[in-house]
Amino acid sequence: MKNRNSIPMAAATQAPYADADAFLADVRAGYEPLSRQLKAIARHVEAQRDRLALDGIQDTARQCEVQPSAVVRFAKHFGLAGYSEMQALFRAGAARQLAPEGGYQQRVRALAGAGSPAQIAHEVIGGSIASLQALQQALPEGDFDAAVDLMAQAPALWLVASRRAFPVGAYLAYALQHTEKPVHWLHGLGHMQEGQLRALAAGDVLVAVSFAPYARETLDVVEAAAARGARVLALTDSRLSPLAQRAHAVLLAQDGATFGFRSLTSTLCLAQSLFLGLAWRMELAYKGQHPG
Repeated sequence: MKNRNSIPMAAATQAPYADADAFLADVRAGYEPLSRQLKAIARHVEAQRDRLALDGIQDTARQCEVQPSAVVRFAKHFGLAGYSEMQALFRAGAARQLAPEGGYQQRVRALAGAGSPAQIAHEVIGGSIASLQALQQALPEGDFDAAVDLMAQAPALWLVASRRAFPVGAYLAYALQHTEKPVHWLHGLGHMQEGQLRALAAGDVLVAVSFAPYARETLDVVEAAAARGARVLALTDSRLSPLAQRAHAVLLAQDGATFGFRSLTSTLCLAQSLFLGLAWRMELAYKGQHPG
C-alpha cells in the first residue's frame, strides 16, 4: 500500500531549497493531501517562521501538539533530511529574536528585569516598528488591490473579529461607516450573530480577522456566511489558516511579540489602509459618474 505521506516527485526534485520562501511555496502547494498532524505542522511553520529559527524540535512539536517524530516526518515529506536541515532554512533568513512564551502572569513577571517603564515602552515601540517594516516589505500590491476591489464591488460589508482581533473589527466598523457602504459588525453581543446573518445576501463581503489559535466564533461565522454565498476577505497570519482556506482574498499581518505580548500594530495599519483604499476607489467611481 502506498504511504500517503510519501515524498511527492515535485518535492523530491526541488529540494534542497534555495531559501525558506521556496520551501514554504512547496508546503502551500502540497498542503491539502497532508495528514491532520502534518497540516498542523505546516500551519505552524508558515505562520511562525521566525520562531522556527530558534526553537528546538521538542519546542516545535509541543507547539504543534504532535510528537517530535511527526516534525521529522514533515521535513522528510518535503525532501529534507530532517528537522535540522529545515531549521537551517529559517535561521538563514531570521530577521528578529522572538520573545519567550508563557502565561500572562509569567510574562508580566518577566517585565521585572526590563529596567524601567520607559525602557519597556521603547521595547514595545521597537517591536511595533519592526512589524510595520515587515508589512511594508512583504505586502503584495496585487493582493491588496484585489482586497479593495472585493470590498468596492460588495453590496454590503460584514465584519467579524473576536478576542485579540476584536479592536481591529471595532476600528473597521467605525471607519467604514464613513463610506456609503452598508456595514454590519458581528461583534457577538448577546451571541446574536446567527440571527444577524439572516440578512446577509449572496455577493456581500465578510471581512474576517483572526490569528492563531483562531477564534472558534469567527470561524463559525465564516462558515455560515460562505454557505449563504458571501465572499470572504481574511486578515490573518497564515495562508494555511482556516480563514484563508475559505477566503476569496487574503491579507497577511504577522505582528511581533515584545516580552511575550503580541501587538496589533501592523494589523491595525492594514485595516486602516483597507479603509482608505476603499474610500479612494469609491471617490474615483463617484467622480467618473459625476464629471465636473
